[in-house]
Amino acid sequence: MAEESLNIRLHVYDEDIAMKLHNRDDEVYYRNAAKLITERYGAYAQVYKGRKSDHTIGLMTLIEIALRYEKELDKNDTAPYDNILRQLTSEIEDALK
Repeated sequence: MAEESLNIRLHVYDEDIAMKLHNRDDEVYYRNAAKLITERYGAYAQVYKGRKSDHTIGLMTLIEIALRYEKELDKNDTAPYDNILRQLTSEIEDALK
């Protein structure tokens, strides 16, 4: 049987946003994401409110979060290890011939 969707409301900075989740297990991730966005947007707003537009502050927040994401992806890059394992496997197979 297909899992039912879940409707939730997230508070992000100064706005409530309705979301429809197709995977109930993702609720905690959505809530944590909303909390992170609120925290980082608030930090930028505290420094730049009145000097930068809300749109620019939002983009600055997105850039910071995307930067964190990119750094995390880079840390989890297994390609160098995969290449070494392929090379070692090849050398072992050649030695066993």
